[in-house]
Amino acid sequence: MWLELSLTIRESEQERVELALEEAGALAVTLLDAEADTPNERAILEPGVGETPLWGEISLQALFEADTDREGLLHVLAELLPEIEPSQVRFREVADQDWTRAWMDQFKPMRFGRRLWIYPSNVEPPGDDADAVVVRLDPGLAFGTGTHPTTALCLEWLDGLDLAGTHVIDYGCGSGVLAIAAIKLGAEHVDGIDNDPQAILASRDNAERNGVADRLSLYLPDEFVVRACDVFVANILAGPLGELAPHFAGCIKPGAPFALSGILVGQADELLARYAEWFDDLTVATREDWVRISGRRRM
Repeated sequence: MWLELSLTIRESEQERVELALEEAGALAVTLLDAEADTPNERAILEPGVGETPLWGEISLQALFEADTDREGLLHVLAELLPEIEPSQVRFREVADQDWTRAWMDQFKPMRFGRRLWIYPSNVEPPGDDADAVVVRLDPGLAFGTGTHPTTALCLEWLDGLDLAGTHVIDYGCGSGVLAIAAIKLGAEHVDGIDNDPQAILASRDNAERNGVADRLSLYLPDEFVVRACDVFVANILAGPLGELAPHFAGCIKPGAPFALSGILVGQADELLARYAEWFDDLTVATREDWVRISGRRRM
């Protein structure tokens, strides 16, 4: 058996609380969205360089040895974190298990569009759907798995295209989920670009797990030599999307489709005006507070 300590904290408290729990002997600390109703809603946002994006309120769970003295632990935490009231702390005993695997087991397959699915590695898809396209990706803190609205909007857009034999650019590849999905949907090759070396490593690892590493090339921005693509997708942030618009225009063949996300609802109009200089047929899709802009490179 193990002893689990759980409490709800604010994002601003996370670093101090996690360090204090580790100093008190925590063997593992898990962070979840305190306001989510189900595990699949506990999305991790695709981060910028050096960022670890978290929620406003965090459900923190720390694992200790089963014989840890609860009163002693509360006393230590009172010294390290005087702002935490003892009434906020909850304890329970949990059975011996692979803790990471137990957490992963909560995550269920997710469908995007007509045929695209994201499956965790510990769940086998049924064999009765010949049209299903399966991407294997496990939940983790570093990069998203498709649960965030911006990623979901891009995955659904990719599912609606005929990607057979195409060259795709995924700008801001993060976990590689969009690049891998494009390959699984028929793209001949994908160039993934990200300014975070950790994203390059994550994308490469996930591509290898999905058996598509030979069809994915990964670059830091200053390493990428532009080769105009048949399909372009960028899931980053509104600021860089605006700044990079001329560069993106040079990366896309005339008439080729493109999609942008990472955009909040109030940011869409400015980007629509910016991209109208080079792109036609601009349309907006919205999910929760997030927007996807799509269209085609002007002929």
